[in-house]
Amino acid sequence: MSAARALAPGDAIRRWWSELARPMQWVYGIVGFAVLALLPVWKIPYLDTPNTSFGGVMAQFAMVALIAIGLNVVVGQAGLLDLGYVGFYAIGAYTVALLTSPDSPWNRMGTSAFFSSDWAWLSCLPIAVAIAACFGLILGTPTLRLRGDYLAIVTLGFGEIIRLLADNLDVTNGPRGLHKVAYPHVGEQHVHGGVFSSANSGGHLNYGVWWYWLGLCLIAVVLVLMGNLERSRVGRSWVAIREDEDAAEMMGVPTFRFKLWAFVIGASIGGLSGALYAGQVQYVASPTFNIINSMLFLCAVVLGGQGNKLGVIAGAFIIVYLPNRLLGVQVQGVDLGNLKYLFFGLALVVLMIFRPQGLFPAHQKLMAYWRRTSERLGAKKTDEAEAPA
Repeated sequence: MSAARALAPGDAIRRWWSELARPMQWVYGIVGFAVLALLPVWKIPYLDTPNTSFGGVMAQFAMVALIAIGLNVVVGQAGLLDLGYVGFYAIGAYTVALLTSPDSPWNRMGTSAFFSSDWAWLSCLPIAVAIAACFGLILGTPTLRLRGDYLAIVTLGFGEIIRLLADNLDVTNGPRGLHKVAYPHVGEQHVHGGVFSSANSGGHLNYGVWWYWLGLCLIAVVLVLMGNLERSRVGRSWVAIREDEDAAEMMGVPTFRFKLWAFVIGASIGGLSGALYAGQVQYVASPTFNIINSMLFLCAVVLGGQGNKLGVIAGAFIIVYLPNRLLGVQVQGVDLGNLKYLFFGLALVVLMIFRPQGLFPAHQKLMAYWRRTSERLGAKKTDEAEAPA
């Protein structure tokens, strides 16, 4: 059985990583980050997507990776089943669109230096994060006393309410959506519209690559913040709540407060990814924020490994890359790229049978900390007993 576990996907990598000293983890992390950043520039033949822009695929991956990290806080860290996470994603996207699109009556572009056309998207980014966090607080305060299936149904309803409101309100322009959403105006002297503009669609450094690099920077910032949280009292409380909420509450953990923390933090990261989507696509409409996408986000977390930040990023890459890689591949007249839901469904069934913890499960260090502390205390008692009086 131990040999089988040693051969399981992700175990060897996880063990190798956990045995590294923290400075070496930073070195390998920076090198890995640089390699990831250069992938769309190198365009490796077997990794490239021949029927679509690889830079655009990687930009989409960065956006979904951010979503997966935020959903992992709620589902993987705190153990709260959230089926309506797409609602926070929609709130972030519509916040940027409502403040910058010419189709919106709330358009603030040009009214002040803060909302000038060059800096409008960047100005709206913290606003989108803050509004999504507020919605997370509003939703979580009355509902987080529920558990299990009941919480899942409430969050599912929240996601559908947000989509239906966007589909029916005049201010969101209904199903027609909001066009010409602001984006960062950088490099306009070299490229018409700037390097982040959809007009920059040719060459190795197209707009998808630039959005991918921006997404990577945001992912790095979020990973550092979440890593610090996980190693703090907040992260340990999340693990305790996930494993047994009743036992955690009996041991003095304020479970409701820490669950609300997880919900608000996850919602804010969802709003951040929605703002990234709005600037990248420059068009926001309600059909994008359906329940299917919410299930795909959850699929990325489950496939990668709940509770593991790097694992859910790998899950996000699988969710985004495989359908685009298979796009245009014909088998008996069927385009394999259109069968992504079938493949993901089969993958989840197989995973739940043979690897229910995901490809890269979380490596909990709480028992290791306890063992190490016990050994140190035992050694200290032995030294005290052997010391001369």
